[in-house]
Amino acid sequence: MDVFEIRGEYIMLNQLLKVLGWVESGAQANLVIEEGNIYVNGQQELRKRNKIYKGMLVKFQEAEVEMI
Repeated sequence: MDVFEIRGEYIMLNQLLKVLGWVESGAQANLVIEEGNIYVNGQQELRKRNKIYKGMLVKFQEAEVEMI
């Protein structure tokens, strides 16, 4: 599992996917989320602009990252 340091209070889920390099664009990030391929703390997440805070786990396919 990788870690990602949040600068500030939180990061939006669709922005996080782009920063991590899991997708190439915002449109692709939104599509991946809409299709139900993202899990936050073990739960399927469908909200594109969900706020991701320190301590949360985000998973996409085989990749998983913990927010610090």
